[in-house]
Order: sequence, then structure tokens, then C-alpha cells
Amino acid sequence: MVAIVLLVFASDADAQRRRATAKKPAPPTPPKVEPAQMKCPEPLGTGVKTGASYCFVLAGREPAQGVLVTIPPHAGAATLRFDLHNRHTYSDEDIRAGRGFAKYTAVVAALTMTAELLGRGAVQSEFRAARDLHERISGGAGPGGVKAVAPIGREEITITIPAGVNEVSILGEVLDATTAAGRETATPGRTVAIISNVRVEYRPAPVKR
Repeated sequence: MVAIVLLVFASDADAQRRRATAKKPAPPTPPKVEPAQMKCPEPLGTGVKTGASYCFVLAGREPAQGVLVTIPPHAGAATLRFDLHNRHTYSDEDIRAGRGFAKYTAVVAALTMTAELLGRGAVQSEFRAARDLHERISGGAGPGGVKAVAPIGREEITITIPAGVNEVSILGEVLDATTAAGRETATPGRTVAIISNVRVEYRPAPVKR
């Protein structure tokens, strides 16, 4: 009887040692947030205040024609974020003549390279005076060396990117604008909106050995 009890105690102690020395599973890799690598078919330029890069989003249906954003290899879903703006052409002459009011609604879509819809983003804004501009863009012929075209309004857009998707196209879908020039809508190849501050949040995929 004593021998059996000793064997039981020895077995329990050995099991406890095995549990204590067993390797704990590695903690999940923390997510990374970084500026996205992208191909902009039509850059607008660099912001005077922020130094941010601005890119036109054109109307279209073919993913290859959009703003192409590279999504790094990721474990699980990743998140694409960007700031969405309306496009406004500023004119001192229109302001002085009382024709400065403009109103914009724009909708863009994020697609896979096989044209699968991942999500949409929208921005709506109104212009009455220069203070309504989000910021000015350098490299123009206007006073202070700024361009007439400028971003107006700002909406932060968040799109979930499934595992296995490593490139996303951003294309314009809807434009409803009322300006001094009249009513404007989206037609293929036309600027629908402007994006900036494009970034990706993801957990790096494990390195294959």
C-alpha cells in the first residue's frame, strides 16, 4: 500500500513538472500601423500646412485604373484608413462676384483587383469662403505659389481588408456637385474626390521557413 501511494505521488509530481516546463504559446504579434505604399495615377500635390501628399480619385470601374494601395502580407484581417476630401477650384473672382457657394457629395469604393467590393466611403462639404478649404496645395501660380484646386472637407474612411488580399484599388463612384459652373456629376476618368494620409494597420504574417 505504501509503495502504491509513493508511486501516485511521484506520478503527480512528474506531471506538475511537465506542466511547469511546458512552453507557453507565443503571444500574438502586435499590430503595425504604417503609411501605405500606393500608386497614384494623378497626384494633386503637397499640402502647404501639413506636408501631406494628395491624390485624385478618378471615376471608373476597372480596378487597374484606380489608386492602387499595397497591403503588406498580414495574418487575419487588415485595416485600410485614409482621409477623403471633396475637390474644389478656388476663385477670388467668384468670391468677389458673390458666386463663391459650392456644395459637394462624393462616394468612393475600395475594390480587390478582381473587382470585389470591400467597402465605400463618402464625404460631403460646402464652400462659402477661403476658410472652408481644408488646406492649399503648393506648386501653383496663385498668390503664395499655391494651386487653385484644393481639398475641402475631411472624412476618415476605414475599410476592412480580408486575409489574402494584398492590393486594393480606390475608385470614384458618385459625384454630385453644385458650383458656379453648374451641376457636375461623375463621368469615367473625371475626378470624384481627393485622398490623403493613406495608412494600413495589420499584423504581419508569420515568416515561412
